Amino acid sequence: MSKPTRGMRADGEQTRSRILEAAGPLFAAHGYAETTSKAIAEQAGVDLASINYHFGSRSGLYQAVLTEAHGRVIKLEALRQLADSSLPPADKLRRLIETLIDTALSDGVWHARILARELLAPSSHLKVLLDIEVQPKLAIVARILSELTGIPLGDPALLRCIVSIAAPGLMLLVAGNGLPGPAQLVRQMPRDEIVAHMHRFALAGLEAVGRAHTQSGKSEAQAT
Repeated sequence: MSKPTRGMRADGEQTRSRILEAAGPLFAAHGYAETTSKAIAEQAGVDLASINYHFGSRSGLYQAVLTEAHGRVIKLEALRQLADSSLPPADKLRRLIETLIDTALSDGVWHARILARELLAPSSHLKVLLDIEVQPKLAIVARILSELTGIPLGDPALLRCIVSIAAPGLMLLVAGNGLPGPAQLVRQMPRDEIVAHMHRFALAGLEAVGRAHTQSGKSEAQAT
């Protein structure tokens, strides 16, 4: 009796995966409002009931697609392994920047395009993505930046540092959807040059913030 159950489970997982892989490019190309469940079902080769069965609704499917897209940028476990590795903190930061830039320059993949679309025109699904997928990763990135700056975890300065480091990559990602401006010119530059520049710029900023934090702590100690 167990063999048919495993077979049914495998078939269900394959169907769910097929729907996700069909929906991702469609949502990325046309957006949530313009992508119908019918079009997704036809592309995946399934019936409409399968979408509701596996995702509850088209909204649930879109949320799953966004989560999958962010996971393809970097998985939580991979980020945790990077933070726990013996690499120097500066090298960990470079790996993070490489991930951001590689995603921003990945015009041909749907997960980069759908994230760019969501950033350009945020929907109610973005908050769920931030809570479920982004926040746990930000906590790990904060650990790496704390190593670099000496700023303790929980200090608001670390969040400002995260935003400062992520913003250039996000701008390049959004520019990939046709947003005009200087970011388009930067996207045409060699990938390694962009990474090297962003890394140097981020390191200099983090070092300055770390020094300022240390000086502020010394001043407070002297005042007491």
